[in-house]
Amino acid sequence: MPDLSFERRLPGLVAGVDEAGRGPLAGPVVAAAVILPHQNWPSGLNDSKALSASARERLLNILRKCAQIGVGISEPEEIDRLNILGGTMIAMQRAVAALPIPPDAVIIDGNRAPQLPMTAQTIIQGDALSLSIAAASIVAKVTRDDIMQRADSRFTGYNLSQHKGYPTKAHRDAVAELGPSPIHRLSFAPCKAALVNQS
Repeated sequence: MPDLSFERRLPGLVAGVDEAGRGPLAGPVVAAAVILPHQNWPSGLNDSKALSASARERLLNILRKCAQIGVGISEPEEIDRLNILGGTMIAMQRAVAALPIPPDAVIIDGNRAPQLPMTAQTIIQGDALSLSIAAASIVAKVTRDDIMQRADSRFTGYNLSQHKGYPTKAHRDAVAELGPSPIHRLSFAPCKAALVNQS
């Protein structure tokens, strides 16, 4: 289970940062930054991928009451212009900037860190090791899932509420048949191929 070992090695306020949505064909990348309280954080915090949807919702409701949270988004057009790595880095920068209190240091899931005005440390599989990053993974995942649920009613035929934009066979087939929607990432291969076939 994740703990606060990494947070305690750094001075001052430490924010955990994670993202959701690098792999999908549709929708934004959503990053979250979370500063947990020194005590009385929610029990059961873990990598969002290890939790059920109901557990993530429950934990997010508690986090909103006890933690400092910032969210940053990079939209599909930005991802197409910058590439997915660039879009992810910008979303992370925005999440840290959106925190109500600026942290003294940031720990980030993965092996790449954006340019930030404070100490930044990357941690591979950080969402399974750090409580702050695990909390950020929950915030990012639930926020992005909510965005995709709402998008399903605007862009019908793709079943976005089911796969949340990830490249399932059903989603790829829908893109091939209907073409990409305004929420799709046109630089991603299945969407690019559908555009070519439509022209």
